[in-house]
Amino acid sequence: TFRFLMTAPEKHEPQEPGLLAHVGSVLAAFFGVQSNRARERDFTKGKPSTYIILGIVLTIVFILVIFGVVKLVLSLAGV
Repeated sequence: TFRFLMTAPEKHEPQEPGLLAHVGSVLAAFFGVQSNRARERDFTKGKPSTYIILGIVLTIVFILVIFGVVKLVLSLAGV
């Protein structure tokens, strides 16, 4: 009868991963490494549109950083 008092409390995970978890997952995808636990979380609780948008944005940032580094190196080389 008092069984409900003896049960362990359930862990309540947020419904959707936070922004930091999304960015971490996209960066892990860039390098091709990710834990199985994070992958399962992404596929069960994440929205694909968020990962697609973050992937596009981070790809553009990566391209701009590479472009900036190349321009800096060429200007320092006198070309």
